[in-house]
Amino acid sequence: MNNDIHSYRVAEGHGLRHDPIPSIVGPRPIGWISTIDEAGTLNLAPYSFFNIVNYHPPIVAFSSVGRKDTVRNAAASLEFVCNLATRALAEKVNLTSRSVLPDADEFALAGLTPAASVVVRPPRVAESPAALECRVVKIEQLCGIDGILLDTWLVLGEVVAVTIDKAFLNNDLYDTGAARPILRAGGPADYFEVTPQSLFQMRRPD
Repeated sequence: MNNDIHSYRVAEGHGLRHDPIPSIVGPRPIGWISTIDEAGTLNLAPYSFFNIVNYHPPIVAFSSVGRKDTVRNAAASLEFVCNLATRALAEKVNLTSRSVLPDADEFALAGLTPAASVVVRPPRVAESPAALECRVVKIEQLCGIDGILLDTWLVLGEVVAVTIDKAFLNNDLYDTGAARPILRAGGPADYFEVTPQSLFQMRRPD
């Protein structure tokens, strides 16, 4: 046995202070998802199980552990907005992660401004430098290899409109580092941010 390697079977537990898998698969981008219910109540919540999964058409995905208000609203309206979570907005992003009653407006709770979207009904976060407006492609309940359904819901959405603050467009290129997006690490309270200094370039081989 190599004493320099920590190996374990997931079913038997990791034996560490915190599950390492979310740290290994990370840092993860944060989908700051805004939705609206049938009564017009706004909802805003961050999801770290989030990413873009296709180019053309652009499709994003997020998953929710528990069929929360965001999933219910997206299923009813078939629309949602992904707002960019940045370092400047990190504390407000965190505020919107609180467990509140379904009729609570997280925009108001976090002191954020709802701004009209271009195409969809749910508003975007006016303070966020970029937003992806989406229409639901599919919502699917996940299961494990044993086929038993989990209380986890995968939402796929096609991006139908985009809003970008022009301050983050440099020679017609979106400047990721300038926006300083935050990323979820695996620890209980750990995050990273993307900065201009962390950029490096590497061309794909022919």
